[in-house]
Amino acid sequence: MAFKYAIALTGSIATGKSSVVSILASYGFHIIDADKIAHQILDEQHEAITELFGKALVKEGKVDRKALGAIVFSESSKRKILEDLLHPLIYHEIERLSSEQDALGKPYFIDIPLFFENERYPIEKSLVVYTPEEQQLERLMYRDGHSDEEALNRINTQIPVEEKRKRATYVIDNSGTLTQLEKECERVKEEILNDSN
Repeated sequence: MAFKYAIALTGSIATGKSSVVSILASYGFHIIDADKIAHQILDEQHEAITELFGKALVKEGKVDRKALGAIVFSESSKRKILEDLLHPLIYHEIERLSSEQDALGKPYFIDIPLFFENERYPIEKSLVVYTPEEQQLERLMYRDGHSDEEALNRINTQIPVEEKRKRATYVIDNSGTLTQLEKECERVKEEILNDSN
């Protein structure tokens, strides 16, 4: 059965999920990466992307994700078209990988950036990587070179991080140093292992 031992790993854009994923993987947790699967499926669907959004977005069978992102983040109707194409395919692949992990009978993570937004996955437990919104905005502008407005547009397409924090089973606070983050991950690892015994 898929998703039985799964914990949805989520957060909001620029809260530091990648750092948390690296630390959790170093503890030996298996992580299914929804974004990686989405990128793979996006390229597999390059012909459909050409039909829906135009030839300019595809070069040698690869989709220009940045250009596509600029289109779908500025127009919600186009974002919906893209989601309707990709999400069923992504779900099917994650479900398949989840069934393989469940057979091992121990907790693992599925890294799903929009877990709360989409409410698509029947996963009971969730781990939210938390950063206050001002810090999130600063990190996003610094990391991706977005203007204040572009960064806010991206953040506003998601449920506020404070709301996600309230809904989470586990929370990792990533508003401090790397050492503090490692301590937070260690604490949550112990909680998860205690809960699964």
